[in-house]
Amino acid sequence: MWVHAYTYSKVWKGSVTTTFLFPLLYLAAMGVGLGTLVDRHAHHVGGVAYVDFLAPGLLAGTIFQVAVNESTYPVMARIKWMRTYWAMLATPLDIDDVLIGHLGWSALRGGMVSGAFLLVMEGFGVIHSWWALAALPLAMAASVAFAAPTTAYAATTTSENGFALLYRFGVMPLFLFSATFFPLGQLPLWLRAVAQCTPLLHAVNLLRDCTLGTGSATQALVDVVYLTVFAAVGIALARRAFRKRMVL
Repeated sequence: MWVHAYTYSKVWKGSVTTTFLFPLLYLAAMGVGLGTLVDRHAHHVGGVAYVDFLAPGLLAGTIFQVAVNESTYPVMARIKWMRTYWAMLATPLDIDDVLIGHLGWSALRGGMVSGAFLLVMEGFGVIHSWWALAALPLAMAASVAFAAPTTAYAATTTSENGFALLYRFGVMPLFLFSATFFPLGQLPLWLRAVAQCTPLLHAVNLLRDCTLGTGSATQALVDVVYLTVFAAVGIALARRAFRKRMVL
């Protein structure tokens, strides 16, 4: 993990602007701009103003995209092009150390992004509960759930062409149809059932309940258990893929 953090320390200035600028522009354009029109005609979405509903969904969607970004091309580069992971395995480190380091960095990166996003949300006045403090560790845990299966896929593929398909048919549909922009009840029943099986929806549920102070303990438990199981399966797949790819 510290290798990734050291590398990032050399280039962090290039991302600090977008880390704060993206949530600021998203919430200003869609939450306040579009939200004014939505509130005017639909009054409230999910019982709250549209910007309040949208903000935690965008938070979950952002850490989802960051986790995928950190686990596609960077993983392939460290295995195939730069061969950083091979160099690490030439030391006393083993496969588990390399994988834990990568997933630990994914969690830390998710924490950085979510921390900045929560600050912007506070500036917009869309945080309504002290439970929002739990959103940061939950976002970090969700980052691992997103990163682990993506890492497994990146470790098994030998061509980056598949990443374009992953973004087009995986990342974007999940971002659009996981109750990020509108309540799940607006979807057809069959698509609602599909969405219930996706990890992003459960992260959206958790973060929205935290920032709004709504939801139930039962639903939160279901979301946490789902993401925990999803992360565990992803870690097992990633460990298997790393061993198959890099153990001679």
